[in-house]
This record gives sequence, structure tokens and C-alpha cells, in this order.
Amino acid sequence: MTNATAQVGIFQNAEAVDIPPMAVFIGKNGSGKTTFFDVFGFLRDCLSGNVKSALAKRGGYQEVVSRGHEGEDICLVLKLRPSSDEPLMTYELSVGISGDSRQVVVKREVLHMRRGESGALWKILDFECGEGVAAQGELNSYEDVRLTERQRQKLDSPDILAIKGLGQFRDFAAIASFRKLIEDWYVSDFKIDAARNRQEADYGEQLTRSGDNLAVVAKHIYENHPEIFADIIEKMKVRVPGVERVEAQETQDGYIVLRFQDGKFKNPFSAKFVSDGTIKMFTYLVLLHDPKPHALLCVEEPENQLYPELLQELAEEFQCYSVGGQVFISSHSPEFLNAVPVEAIYCLEKKDGYTEIHRAKDNPLVASLCKAGDLPGALWRQGLLTGAQR
Repeated sequence: MTNATAQVGIFQNAEAVDIPPMAVFIGKNGSGKTTFFDVFGFLRDCLSGNVKSALAKRGGYQEVVSRGHEGEDICLVLKLRPSSDEPLMTYELSVGISGDSRQVVVKREVLHMRRGESGALWKILDFECGEGVAAQGELNSYEDVRLTERQRQKLDSPDILAIKGLGQFRDFAAIASFRKLIEDWYVSDFKIDAARNRQEADYGEQLTRSGDNLAVVAKHIYENHPEIFADIIEKMKVRVPGVERVEAQETQDGYIVLRFQDGKFKNPFSAKFVSDGTIKMFTYLVLLHDPKPHALLCVEEPENQLYPELLQELAEEFQCYSVGGQVFISSHSPEFLNAVPVEAIYCLEKKDGYTEIHRAKDNPLVASLCKAGDLPGALWRQGLLTGAQR
């Protein structure tokens, strides 16, 4: 992802630019980090249902629209590249209330694609209130784009995203590629108790947002990717003293439970008897060693329940994951920030009731101090990463 612009909730024309593969977002409590991450969760929910249901999960249109702008549209602009060999795409979405029906509708939805590295923009989708035009054709690489003339299309309902409706058809190759990208976004809502509980024996290859299928996914990796599971266990041994083995066992009554073997004890412990930090570290290792990495991974405050000395290694794990996909992390931890380059840090600050997003490296004081050898975490402790003169 290169740029993201939002006008939603506490954001008004907020923009994050030149986003690197791994980006860390910091800010005081209430500065908007969770809301920023939820922009991506909102788009994913729009694809799994529709715009109306995605807004309902967040309290409805009135709770999502920018404060003081009730009656206006919710607007998002994203610039991203589905993969290194695909074209840069710009997606613009405006959601609002229809003047006639007073129902939530997609006011405008536009998807542009750039031909080549510096070629002209090609509008491959342009919809208003459920009707518009879309281009068919093939999408082999950013240098090999074969699109036909745009054809008029109509959706079943004006609260459905066009990228959802048309992205299901192979004929609309570029739109389908963009839809698959968003569907692969993972916005974590991890809950330790959910991950700790026993789970019904089922099939699952990837963690849910809450992590409530951790045991099922661990069993899948153990059975189908033993070398990856072995790597996870070796890292657990190093980071959680005493842990020698982790097993996902199926019980006679059809459940799967995690059991952790401590070297000092003969029998393994059920997950409900191990610490929150142990569960969380194992969950992150399972997530970050997924054989099928997500295109976008959003994780809030991974430092919670973890020993500070583990955070540098965890930051390195996120960095490795970002080689194959985009990673967004929010954090309050100086230890975590010390393991992150200043170029990857974005600061969220409230100004006149709205949140602004700034790159830490664009702060001259921060840039000069980091160049002189100061660590970002130390500057965060001193309050210099936010609020300093720009």
C-alpha cells in the first residue's frame, strides 16, 4: 500500500503517504489508531456483506461519519499494488444517505489502474448508486494489460460494492484481483480467552480475527507443514522459558485442546492453565508463520501481556512477514519502537477535534536525533515523537 486517505469518524482529510511494507502507528489514547485500522476492517466487511451491514456493526452511518459532518459522505481513497508485478491501483469510495429513500448507498465507487510504471491512468470501474461502467479483459502484469472498452452494468442493490459484484467474474480480471486483495486483509481482534478455550474439531487453515480457532489451525500446520510447526516450537522454547512442546490434541468428545509441555513436569498443561503471555506469543508465531500470508495484516498493541525483552524479536518477526505482505501495527511500547526504523513510524495526533497522521521522519527534530543515534522508543518516552514542532 502506498497511500491511504480517510474522512470517517474522527478523521477529516487524514492521509498516510508513502507507507513502507511494515508501518507502526503511534499516538496517545483516543488519537484514532483503532479507528484507522477499522477503515480496512470496514472495507473487508463490505465485501463479506454489504455497506449497510458493515456500518451497522459500527453503530450505523451516524456513528461512522466524520464528526460535525453529519449528512455528508464517508470517503476513502486507497492507492495500492496487489502484487509486485501488478499495476498500481487507486480506489475511491463514497458512502452516504440517499436523498430519496434515506437509505445508505454507495454514492460513488471508482477504481483506476496505471498502465506500466508511469503510464496513463485507466478507469476500470466507475459506479454511482448501483449503476455504472466497468472494463473487462486480462491482467497479466503491469506491462501486460489487455482491457476492453467499458461496458454498462447494474448491481442488485445500491448498497453493494461494485468490486464485490463484478469481482466474482473472471471476465473482470482487474476488479477480481482487487477484490481478492481486500478479502485477504486480516485485522486482528485477538481475544486471549477465546484462543485459550477448547475448540470443536473442525478444519481451519488460517486464524480468525479473534483467534478462537488457534488449536484447529495449530493442528493443521502440524499435520500439513511440519517444518513450519517445528520452527514455531523452537522459537517458543527460546522466548518462553520452560516450554518444550506444544500439542493440539483431539479429545474423545470431538474437541481440540492445546497442551503445553513444561520440561519440569511429566504431564503437559492444558492451555487454560498457562499464562496470557504464553498464549499470545504462540498465537503470534502461528499467525506470522502462516503458509499463506495475508496481503494486509493489522495488529493492535502486540506488546500487551508480553515481557519487554521479547518485543525486539517480535518486531523482527513482523518485519520478516512484511516481505510478502503489508503489515500495520499500533503500539505504545518504547521497547517495540526501538526495534523499528524511524521511517516506518507514523504519528496520530488530535488537532481541533480531528486526527492528523504524520510521518515521524518528517519531524526535523526527530530526524536529527535519530541520525545522531537516539532510538525512537527513547524519543517516544520523552514525548518528542508527537507534539514536536514541524
